[in-house]
Amino acid sequence: MNFNFSTLQTSHPSFFLIAGPCAIENEESSMLIAENINSICCDLGIPFIFKASYRKANRTSYNSFTGIGDSKAISIIKKIKDKFDLPVTTDIHEAHEAQIVSDIVDIIQIPAFLCRQTELIIAAAKTNKIVNIKKGQFMSGASMAFAAEKVRSTGNNKVILTERGNSFGYENLVVDMRNIPIMQGHACPVVLDCTHANQRPNQTSGVTDGTASHIALLAKAGIAAGADGLFIETHPHPNKALSDARNMLSLDALRPLLEQLLKIKKSLSDA
Repeated sequence: MNFNFSTLQTSHPSFFLIAGPCAIENEESSMLIAENINSICCDLGIPFIFKASYRKANRTSYNSFTGIGDSKAISIIKKIKDKFDLPVTTDIHEAHEAQIVSDIVDIIQIPAFLCRQTELIIAAAKTNKIVNIKKGQFMSGASMAFAAEKVRSTGNNKVILTERGNSFGYENLVVDMRNIPIMQGHACPVVLDCTHANQRPNQTSGVTDGTASHIALLAKAGIAAGADGLFIETHPHPNKALSDARNMLSLDALRPLLEQLLKIKKSLSDA
């Protein structure tokens, strides 16, 4: 595996992809997903970072799936990293978790709801790993400069910013594509989260809804707007997924979508 922060800054004429299931459900399905995405990305020449949450801490309902156990899920992520020689990422929710995952992951993800938590960001930055901060649904692209500064204050300059939409009334998100170049102005690679930007959170059922049918639309718009990378959660059977089922792309739809995105990227490079 030849992966470092410069990989994310010099991935042109391609883009990089952060992808995987929303959460680790079991070893078999996680391995299957990682193997399939890796094969596709190797064929297409797209740098790939495997993503899965080892624990889901921010659920609407008390009864929602949160994970299979921290140590078990983390060990599966490590197996995927080792078996497929892949960079991997997962999200953390409290400062002490940074050290728990730092020996395994290449990128530590800060959830959107926690993008203002100074102690959390500083703890992630002090591991000297790449830190991917998701823009809060309540934040502007311009204001994310301060989140990036928190990482850099530790001497760690490896920071990614991820756009995932803004709250628009109740139970809706809207993506302002202007945030992509705005956040690139903070000297950070910028990712568009094509799946969580389609969420319809906090439903009366206690289960987050979403419009997965719009994933491809957002991905195409993101590449056209100049995003350095895309974040796509995917699953062989999204309707059976234990977390964020309504927001994930079916695994069999990933290759044709990525092929279309590469054509868009190439057309922009050739223009």
